[in-house]
This record gives sequence, C-alpha cells and structure tokens, in this order.
Amino acid sequence: MCGSCHMQPEGSAMPEPQSNQNKTSEQMLHELMLKMIEFDAGDTARIQHFVKVASFARTIALGEGMDAQTLLTLEAAAIVHDIGIRPSEEKYGDPSGKHQEELGPEPARRMLAEVGFDPARCERVAYLVGHHHTYTNIDGADYQVLVEADFLVNLFENGSGLDAVRSAGQKIFRTATGKWLLETMFDVRIDG
Repeated sequence: MCGSCHMQPEGSAMPEPQSNQNKTSEQMLHELMLKMIEFDAGDTARIQHFVKVASFARTIALGEGMDAQTLLTLEAAAIVHDIGIRPSEEKYGDPSGKHQEELGPEPARRMLAEVGFDPARCERVAYLVGHHHTYTNIDGADYQVLVEADFLVNLFENGSGLDAVRSAGQKIFRTATGKWLLETMFDVRIDG
C-alpha cells in the first residue's frame, strides 16, 4: 500500500491478485476496482462515486453497442477517473478538476500497469483521466461515455436543479442511452 493511503482495518487484507499472465479482462477490472478502493480507503463517498460512474459507463456503453476493446478501456478509465483528487488535495489544497487532470494520469498509469493492462491501454486511460473535466474536443466513444457517466453521478450527488440537468443534457450528452438515462433519472425532457 502506498504511504499516503489510509491503513486497512485489522484483518481486512485485500485479496491476493493473480499473476499478470493469462488474466481475463474481467479479472483485471476486478483487481483494478479493489486497488482503487484501497487507494481511497476510508473515503466512502469517493469510492461510492467511482463505483457508480463505472456502472453507468458500462450501461451506456452496452446500450450504444460499444466494442469489447473500447469498453475495456472505458471501464478501466471510469474506475480510476478521479485518482487525481487526493494528489491534488495534497499538492494544491483543493480537488479542482484541472488539478485532477494534471495529477491523475501518472498514478492511473502505474495502477493499470500493476494490474496487467497493456501500455497502449494505460496511455489511453491516462489520457481520459487527464481530460475527463474537459468537455470540448471529445475524441472517442470512450471519452464521451465517461463524461456522460460522470455527469449522471455528479448531477445527483451535487443536488443539481432541473435547469442544470437540462443544460448538461443539451450541451454534454450525445449518446441515446446517456440521454435516456438522464431524462429517466431526473424525470425531465431534454430538447435538442
């Protein structure tokens, strides 16, 4: 465990990971989820946030017919998308989106490599982590879906009003599944 991580409660060791050879995608995602939970140990709200984002990202991706390789990248990115929060708080004293984007890619790369993700996927995930609060020039379905999933969770967690929901729906959401989730969850119609 890293020096800045919280200590595990006594008797609650993380399950031993498999060797990186011959791991399935599901096994790597499972191990990544456990490592990220350990990384944010003691911060229930932060853990709940990325678990929800990962679930919505998968739901949107499957609804949009995303291919398996892009889905794997997306799910990994959704799990670690906020890994830059704690380094941002430690370095700058705040968790701003821009600081997260600056400080999140490197620990994301390391964590994914430890789990056994290939270098190209580690780089794409690091790119997504480093841009998930940037809503212009979204390049790729994995990026779009990550942003939509994060918005679905943030709009709820922040107690956003219907005007903010409608605005996000019009300015951010592009996928049919993401729009449907937004409209259904918040019982609002998004025009455009």
